[in-house]
Formats: sequence, C-alpha cells, structure tokens
Amino acid sequence: MPVTIGGLASGLPPNIVDQLMEAEKIPLKTIEKNKGKQESRLKLVTELETKLNAVTGTIGALASTKGFSDMKLNSGDPNVIQGAVDPNSAINGNWNIEVEDLAQKAAAITNGFPDKNKTQVGVGYFRFDTTDGKKEVYINGNNNTLEGVMSAINAAGVGVKASIFNDRSDPDAPYKLMISGENVGGDNQISYPTLYFLDGDQDLYFDDKRPAKNGRIKVDGFEFEIGDNKVTDVIPGVTLELKQATPGRTVNVSVKEDKEVVTGKIKSFVDAVNGVLSFVQQQNALNKDSDTTSSLGGDSLLRSVENRLRSLIQNPQFGVGSDVTRLNQVGITFNRNGVLEYDEKKFNNTLAANPNSVQKFLAGDGFNTGFIPSLRREIGVLLNSAFGPVAIRKRALQDKISQMDKQIEDKQRQLAKKEENLRNKFARLEETMSKLKGQGAAVGIIGSGLSMGGGGPGGGQGQG
Repeated sequence: MPVTIGGLASGLPPNIVDQLMEAEKIPLKTIEKNKGKQESRLKLVTELETKLNAVTGTIGALASTKGFSDMKLNSGDPNVIQGAVDPNSAINGNWNIEVEDLAQKAAAITNGFPDKNKTQVGVGYFRFDTTDGKKEVYINGNNNTLEGVMSAINAAGVGVKASIFNDRSDPDAPYKLMISGENVGGDNQISYPTLYFLDGDQDLYFDDKRPAKNGRIKVDGFEFEIGDNKVTDVIPGVTLELKQATPGRTVNVSVKEDKEVVTGKIKSFVDAVNGVLSFVQQQNALNKDSDTTSSLGGDSLLRSVENRLRSLIQNPQFGVGSDVTRLNQVGITFNRNGVLEYDEKKFNNTLAANPNSVQKFLAGDGFNTGFIPSLRREIGVLLNSAFGPVAIRKRALQDKISQMDKQIEDKQRQLAKKEENLRNKFARLEETMSKLKGQGAAVGIIGSGLSMGGGGPGGGQGQG
C-alpha cells in the first residue's frame, strides 16, 4: 500500500514526494522522447522500404507478358461470340467466324401437370442410359410430386439435372419437368428409354426428347464440328465462347495488343518510382525549424537511394540489341520538379513503330541485360536483408530502440524504489513531527497549570 503524507504536522506540501519525483523523472522523459524520435525514423525507413517494393511489383507486371505486350480479343458481335486470350500463346490476327449451330445437351421434357407440388406422379423409377452405364432414380410416396422428383434427380448424382418450367401455352397443365445432361456435345449422350410409375394422380411421360449433338462453325469459310460451345483449338491462345447461332452471318474476331493495358503498366511503374523520389524530396525539404533527429532529412540512406535510381533512369542500357537504349526514348523523362514525367503518346507511338526494340530495351534477356533486370538488381541491393542500406538502417534503429527500452525499464524500476523510500522517509518525519507537537502541547498544558496554582491555598494570608 502506498504511504500518503498529510502535511499537517510537518508543514510540508501534501504532494511533496510527487514534486520531487517529477524532477527525478526528467532523465526518463528525455529517454522516452529520444525513443519516440527513433521510432519515427524507423517508421519512415519502413515507408521507404514499402515504396521501393512497390516499384519491384510494377516491373514484375511489365515483364510478365510475351513481347512486353498484353493481348485482347475484339468481337464484331459479343452477343454471338466472346472470348478470352492467353497472352503467352496468342498471336495477332483476324478471323471471320460463322456460328451455324451451337452444341447442345441431351434433354427431355415431360407432359404438363396442373401444379408442381400437389399432383402425385405415383411410385416408381427413372432409368437413364448414360455414358457411365444405366442410372436409376427411385421415387416413393414421400417425394412423388414434380418438385419431389426434381429434388430426387438432382440429388442422385447420375450426370443429369432436372428443372421445372411453367409453360403458359397450356394454362390447364403448365408445369413440366425437364431433364438434361450436364455437358453439351455428341460425346455426352443420355437417352431416356425407361420411365415406370404406378398409382399416380395422372400419367407421367416424356413429351419430347432432344439428343446431345455437336455444334458447327465456319472459320474463314472452312466448316468445323465442335463438341463444346467453348472452343479452344481454333485460334491459337484464344478460348472462344459461342453465345448463339447465327447461320449465314459471319462475325469478325481479332486479336491484337492491348495498348491500354501496357500503357497502364508503364504508368504504374512511373507512379511507383515517383513515390520514392517524392518521399526523398519531402524528407530533404529542410529549414531552420526542421528536426532531423526525428526525420530522415539529409540522411545518407536517401542519397544512396536517389543516386541509384537517377543513375539507372538516365544512363543507357548496353547489350540489349535494340535501337531503344534509354527511357527518354519511350517518353519517360525527369521534369523540373525532379520526378518522372510520362508521355503516353510518345510511348504508344514508339511501341507501335518498333515493339521488338521496346521489349528488348525493357525486358532484355530477363537476367543480365535490359532495364527491368537492371532495376531489379538496384532495388535488390538497396533492400538486401544482409548488407542493403535500408536493412542496415532498420537494424540500427531497432537496436537503438531496444537499448532505450532497457534503459527505460531500468530507470522506471529505480524511480519506483526511490519514490517508495521518499514516501517512507516523509511518513516517518510526519510521525516524528506529530509526536513532537503532541509533546509540546502536553508541556504547555502543564506549564499553564503551574502558573495558575501560584494563587492557591498555600500562598494566601490568614485573618487576625
């Protein structure tokens, strides 16, 4: 329990120990303030590290596609044909495609029922001849409405799916059960030869059947039979998705570079580099009021980062075998503010005129030559966990903070002990002063009594 001091007997302020401890805590507060500054610097170094990693992320995207280009598919009618492109295997080109017929699933539809959840079809089974052999689904008295039959078939896992349609052309019996295979194409045939039920409210039978069949397309006048409406073996690197048949009408499909994507990647790279350069500038924007003890202003780490980036951006790339050897040839230059400026029009013109040269300059051989491998190396040196200047600075700051944590812990322990000793001392002083005051009061009372006793019986005169 802490000892409190009333301050009445000694005449000292009640918070005398707190006042003394405030003075004792000055060195501790100094350490804590310095620790806060080191933590601020560590946070800034970590922010710089994050920005450098962001540059690495953008250059990874730049070198990830074949020939430093992304590809896209353009369809003359997306309602008929859509598609996806694999940029690593697609080639430029145009194709005229006619969708004569879509590939279809095997399907069958029953006669109509007045409802889907009351009228019973009876007890029995469906038997399907599938590519995996005969499959049977049994219907009992608990699941023999159309909805019950649909649920039983869908839960059976027999390679077919059931659904209920409301055919408004027959208002007296609009509900029909349709059963279809899961996959399109002639290789996925399913026949429906057997349907057997007893004791139903009305008969159940297949009113119409449709076999699975392949589709047909023409590519530049040549006809092909297809087993799926997603076609992967017609145009290299392209998956065509056929949406509807339009016999007699061709749709032009083209594959070409997606300049918007490539331009966006370059812009992301420029933005990431500018993030680093702007950070360096902000930290180095010093004035008479700047506190460099809590920032990175003037730090050699910033000079190292800035010098490496500027040198790489301004110097030519050797050994790339390209007419393009500098970033300024593709529209990336330093402006008056000391950050990069991106001329998108110039980049697109250069890329369109000589895509191979742009690719060779940027990607090089992927390892030793090219701007991107060089940039990877420079940032790798800066961020190297063993000897990189960023990692070295982080470790130094973390060590300082750990040392200060230890100093703060030791100082807090010393102060706690000193405060306890002070409180005990002043408590004893208070107790002593209280006793002395008590003794003084007692002496005063005795003295007062003796003074009054001088006019009593022992000192008076008798009468004659």
